[in-house]
Amino acid sequence: MRALIVEDEKKTSQYLKKGLSEHGFVVDVAENGEDGLHLAVTGDYAIVILDIMLPGRDGWSVIRELRASGKQTPVLFLTARDSLQDRINGLELGGDDYLVKPFAFSELLARIRTILRRGPDRQSDTVRIADMEIDPVRHRVTRAGKRLDLSPKEFLILWLLARHAGEVVTRTFISEQVWDINFDSDTNVVDVAILRLRRKADDPFPVKLIHTVRGVGYVLEERSEEADL
Repeated sequence: MRALIVEDEKKTSQYLKKGLSEHGFVVDVAENGEDGLHLAVTGDYAIVILDIMLPGRDGWSVIRELRASGKQTPVLFLTARDSLQDRINGLELGGDDYLVKPFAFSELLARIRTILRRGPDRQSDTVRIADMEIDPVRHRVTRAGKRLDLSPKEFLILWLLARHAGEVVTRTFISEQVWDINFDSDTNVVDVAILRLRRKADDPFPVKLIHTVRGVGYVLEERSEEADL
């Protein structure tokens, strides 16, 4: 399985290449955006690990051109840019995940495996679950044809759950992705945000899609019987 690392920091790219090689990947490295885009478009990669701040062409431009070329290779952003808007941009432009530096290699590897389990075919950037449709490009969510008015954080949480539909998404993972990697998980900010999201995305509808996994986190999926685990 081949992976492409687009990273201008040699110490980081060497660390990534060594780690991924030890786990069975054949790894190519590009040190600037132009070379990274060329390899991503012309090569056959299972995944692209993409920095944003790159010489020549930044990561936003790389993924934009990659998607415009018709290539649907999964992309994981690995970057020091950690603002909420950066994460939203990464997802809206077609990224499959977003990890902020500094990072633990074990977490990076777990995220890569999760992405790869979804399969190589990206059918559409719009995700549909039951009667819910999520369009990350237009930042639009509908249920049963009715548009939902979500805040940016509510949308990001829902999109995160949708990208992992059917999987348990932990509170820690949500807090890292939506707020900050050093977020204080002792607070109930995630639970409060999920409560607000449910009021808009679930409560008005007979079929509930956001389910609590007690002591762990949340899962977004359609169930035949309504019962939290």
